Amino acid sequence: MDMAPSSMPMSNSAPSDYDGMNTNIIMRMSFYWGKDAIILFSGWPELRLGMYVLALFLVFLLALTVQVFSVSPDVKIGMNPIVGGATQASVYGLKMALAYTVMLSVMSFNVGVFFAAVIGYAFGFFLVKSRALAIANKAAAASSSAASVPAKV
Repeated sequence: MDMAPSSMPMSNSAPSDYDGMNTNIIMRMSFYWGKDAIILFSGWPELRLGMYVLALFLVFLLALTVQVFSVSPDVKIGMNPIVGGATQASVYGLKMALAYTVMLSVMSFNVGVFFAAVIGYAFGFFLVKSRALAIANKAAAASSSAASVPAKV
């Protein structure tokens, strides 16, 4: 079956009404480098280097925060199960909201945003794991020193 070409133009740009002007916003579908990204909101970071750097820093902080929230809050013995479950569910919900925000930021296909997210996740992982290791080492040192001290009779 032979199909005639469509009369509708195919373009990666969509018309937009930003600040009262009819401009074209280019939505990229492959990785690119540059400060002309649109991250999360139309018109942000406004094609300015300072705003782009701020956007990268915010993506970095969001990714780092997702990793910090990956550690569930401790449920203490005797705590009301409803309160404990609601606390853990709230932290999980906030973590997922932040993770999806980072994912949407990365979907701008800007290489700088991608690197900011990956470095933020890695640095957050480092902070969480190094803190856990420090706590484990402290507990092991305390238990070994308690075992090596002879009991006075």
